[in-house]
Amino acid sequence: MSLLKQLFLAICLFLVVAFAGSFFASVEHSREQSISQLRSHAQDAATALALSMTPHVDDPVMLELLVNSIFDSGYFSSIRIVSIADGQPIVERTSNIVTEQVPNWFAALVNLPAQGGDALIMRGWEQAARVEVISHPAFALAKVWDSTVATLYWLLGCGLVSALLGGWLLRSQLRPLDRMVEQAQAITRREFVTLPELPRTPELRRVVQAMNQMVAKLQALFAEEAARSERLHQQAFRDELTGLANRRLLDQRLAIQLTPAEHHGGGYLMLIRIHELNRLNQQLGSQQTDQLVAAVGARLGRIPDEQGQPHWLAARSRGGDFVLLAPGLHEAHAARLAETLSADLQALRPLGTHDEGPLAHIGYTAFHIGDSPAAVLERADHALAQALGSDSAWQECSHATALLHSEHEWYRALDEALERRDLAVFVQPVVLADNPQQLVHQKLLARLPIADGAVLTAGSFLPWLERLGWTARFDRLMLELAIERLRQAPTPLAVSLSSATLRDPDGLEPIIQLLRDHPEQTRLLCLELDARHLPASATLQHCSQALCDTGAQVGLQHFGGDFSKLGSLLRMALVYLKIDGTYIRNIDQDDDKRDFIEALYRTTHSIDLPLIAEMVETEGERTTLAALGVHGVMGHAVGTPHPWH
Repeated sequence: MSLLKQLFLAICLFLVVAFAGSFFASVEHSREQSISQLRSHAQDAATALALSMTPHVDDPVMLELLVNSIFDSGYFSSIRIVSIADGQPIVERTSNIVTEQVPNWFAALVNLPAQGGDALIMRGWEQAARVEVISHPAFALAKVWDSTVATLYWLLGCGLVSALLGGWLLRSQLRPLDRMVEQAQAITRREFVTLPELPRTPELRRVVQAMNQMVAKLQALFAEEAARSERLHQQAFRDELTGLANRRLLDQRLAIQLTPAEHHGGGYLMLIRIHELNRLNQQLGSQQTDQLVAAVGARLGRIPDEQGQPHWLAARSRGGDFVLLAPGLHEAHAARLAETLSADLQALRPLGTHDEGPLAHIGYTAFHIGDSPAAVLERADHALAQALGSDSAWQECSHATALLHSEHEWYRALDEALERRDLAVFVQPVVLADNPQQLVHQKLLARLPIADGAVLTAGSFLPWLERLGWTARFDRLMLELAIERLRQAPTPLAVSLSSATLRDPDGLEPIIQLLRDHPEQTRLLCLELDARHLPASATLQHCSQALCDTGAQVGLQHFGGDFSKLGSLLRMALVYLKIDGTYIRNIDQDDDKRDFIEALYRTTHSIDLPLIAEMVETEGERTTLAALGVHGVMGHAVGTPHPWH
């Protein structure tokens, strides 16, 4: 029972006891007063009657007339004139009055007895007779009843008003406790909320101040850990001059991108080289040359956001060499991007340089799953050499191995698959890092069957779904397939939800309704959002809350160390954070990666957010991750994708 209810009940109990005591005291006082009045009334009547009868002591008729006149007033139970000589009644009148307005139980409870009085009738100096008068208690009982009812109504009214006023005052005074409860619950949801209004009550004021100090301390600790992790990330994987990814991160991302995985597919890699950087350095000086390199890096760094592809990677390889890794880029758009990029870079040529050639040359090539990183870089370098030796600022080294080429082919294949629900459904286990036999959940994966028995992973066709605007359609189909199978085999299941669906209210609403219509299966679902493609903070908060309200859980996958996002992610009530495979590959041999994961673990552990590592390919990686405190792992080292029957 809450403190508010306990205090309210205590006040009500006190009021009941106080009012009950006051009520019974009032009733008892009225009873004693009525008894006294009855006794006085009977005695006064007897005395008056005796005085009036003294002259007529020997006239029985007159005596009877006097008795009748006073008895008919109705306030007496009996009046008797008793002879002193023989004790026989001379005149006697009695009555049995019943008052219907007083309940019998009240009469029995009050127990108001009849009261009597007597007086002597004298004959000279001789006592002739005695007057005995007994007052009837019915009339006094009626007065006591009326007084009691009025007192009861008054006390009940006062009690009700006191209870309402006391309850309102209690709720008003204890409202800070409710806010402190909300504050504590917010901390469990990894939100740091302070209470700006301090209560007037000194004791509660001190408690609220202490809670605010604790929240501020926790927030500062979290921010400190996040900043430290971000510094480690920048030192290990970022170029100091341009802020782009360094060659180390590029090599890792390229190797990961070429590794067979569900969310990987083909794309393009572009090499960009500033023409004759050494000569520019001699003409401009080192400071202006560094500014030029930084400007080129800034232009490349804006490309992922401009193209709406945050998972693209812009990197500086060395000196004036830059690389753009663009998974999912189609061949029709690659040439257009190279042309636009070349024109933009040409506009960065510093004043004072009179070379009429391009400022930078671009060589690009396509890559596909299964290619080796060295072969992809070699083809891109060959294309760059062709550009350097020609009049064009860019060249492509073709590598046509795609199974579907034109946009029409992709449209037809995807439309038929979605319309016929012709998707191959696979699952991959996610297990505890320190106990691979213990299942955390299974990850639902989709593959697209095409001609000649070939099957494409999601990374190959998801970019086309986004380009065609069918991501919500695909996500709904995947959830329908998941719910159908969960009816047959209930087990915790993770399903990816694209960011394009989150940004589309018309596409998200049917998905939310689908989850509401199947609450038993929804409770087993964890909807995973891609950390590389998150919508705006307000949209993200609204969507995550709507998804959680259906009973589903929300997780984050492909997290790449962008700690600036953690502040907004804290309000999403995440159940876990999946680390991108780029930061997991060969972690057992890389001290910097271990330091990074350790810093990330400290940051998320302080807010009770479990970590799950993606693409764990070796036993050494798994054991290292378990030692670093990572909660779960997924990858070929612990389980490969298999059809879900």
